[in-house]
Amino acid sequence: MARTATSASPDPTERAPLLASPTAPTGYSTDNGCHGTDSRPRVPASPPRTVWPIATIELCERFAFFGVVGPMQNYAQNAVDDPLRRGGLGLGQAKATMLNQSFLLWCYITPIIGAVVADQYLGRVKTIFMASALYVAGLLSLCLSASSAAQNVELARLTLVTALFLIGIGAGGIKTNVSALIAEQYTESDTIRINSSGEEEIVDRDLTLQRIFLLFFLFINVGSLSASVCTVIEQRYGFTLTFATSTLVFVVGFVVLLSRRSSFITSAPQKSIILHAGHALWLSLRRGGGLQQARPDAHPNRRLPWDDAFIDDLGQALSACKLFLLYPFYWAACSQFATSFVSQAATMETGRLPSDALVFLDPVTTITLLPVLDRVVFPYFQRRGSPITYRHRVTAGFLLCAASMLYAATVQTRVYAAPPCYDRPRARECMGGAVPNQVSVYWQVPAYVLGAASAVMAAVAAIEYAYTRAPASMKSLIMAIYLSTTSLGSLLAVFVTPLTHDPLQVCMYVTLAVGPLAASLIVWVRPQLVQDVKGDPPVQG
Repeated sequence: MARTATSASPDPTERAPLLASPTAPTGYSTDNGCHGTDSRPRVPASPPRTVWPIATIELCERFAFFGVVGPMQNYAQNAVDDPLRRGGLGLGQAKATMLNQSFLLWCYITPIIGAVVADQYLGRVKTIFMASALYVAGLLSLCLSASSAAQNVELARLTLVTALFLIGIGAGGIKTNVSALIAEQYTESDTIRINSSGEEEIVDRDLTLQRIFLLFFLFINVGSLSASVCTVIEQRYGFTLTFATSTLVFVVGFVVLLSRRSSFITSAPQKSIILHAGHALWLSLRRGGGLQQARPDAHPNRRLPWDDAFIDDLGQALSACKLFLLYPFYWAACSQFATSFVSQAATMETGRLPSDALVFLDPVTTITLLPVLDRVVFPYFQRRGSPITYRHRVTAGFLLCAASMLYAATVQTRVYAAPPCYDRPRARECMGGAVPNQVSVYWQVPAYVLGAASAVMAAVAAIEYAYTRAPASMKSLIMAIYLSTTSLGSLLAVFVTPLTHDPLQVCMYVTLAVGPLAASLIVWVRPQLVQDVKGDPPVQG
């Protein structure tokens, strides 16, 4: 049975609490190594042992997820007898893209359901276990769909929809709770220890959480490498074995998690913060006047299940969520890596590679950049007293994402300018759709690299921001809201699918670039969106 979270009691012979009271000097409490009035170096602690099995299930879940999403565009778009790119269902690019985007939309709506179930009924660990069981059922249904595609396309489509529905529930139940559970494993406040040189140093809680989340994001992207593994299996052995591989890897991660289920530190289920927050917001909207209208003293004739402290925390949480209003535009663009980029590659010369092979560049770039940032770049600026703040990281991430989309637009222009089919690549009336345009698929490489770099900056910063900015009682709410921005991004991408027809796809990429470009400008000129976070400079006006 998982242990419930309690206040940590560090060994007094090794280190003593640095912040003994909430009135400790503010100079002791700055983010990213900006030391304020304390000149002692700040360092992160080693991640607790319980972090590793939690990160492992996320790695395996991401392996399974991208092992599904990676081949899905080809499986849904192309027919079994396609002369150039073998598929399964033959839906065409527009319908396949809409199916993929709808699946992603579902996957990031379900985290809200998972958060409510965990907070109010089962707790995080049990919710993850139940979600994992549904995930396995969905993966098995997907294997059935692939195995029946050649004989019965209608059955394959029906089982595919069932599979994606179950996988979406499982992914939502895991994702919203794993990210919160992994942060709960570290319970220490800032402490002082003596290093190997005999000097005092501060073990910084925020730096430790930053390292844990970077590690977590690293595991996510190692799992995402399944996209490259599964595309090779897809090309050589077909979709059934591809999806079976994802199933097997996920089951391994599930077993690892089960083996350590009694060692996790986690909060016991209580009343759902999300349901109470929704009720409070409804009261404030119905009566007008903001959250003040949701305070108990505004309703003297009824008993509300919260107090003023809850409303204060909710106000702080919603203030943190202002930044998230910009993320749907970012995710709408990022979702193209698994959909439109794959379809674009299918119209280009790939040699012996499958059209979805370059998807592996996303996790490879991320895995390369994360240690460099964690060990070299961030510490360098910390030592100089000029930490890279959330504002810097989010702005850079949005700009890199916009650059990726604009570059993809130039690649699409090059495809349209190339023979033999020009702006109707792989059209049936042009050589039977069996010959791609004479443009190398390697022109796509910079687009994937820019997109991955954007995620390292913007996505990791958002998760850290959500956790460090949220009141203790609101972490599940903020994490669910953040994950839901991905579903809104997929919804925005669905609206763009009418542009996924030739010769309109240049317009599609340019349209998708506008959102993150505008978002980066908003973050930069409106720094209040990310103020009141340790390490960020004070904001005027």
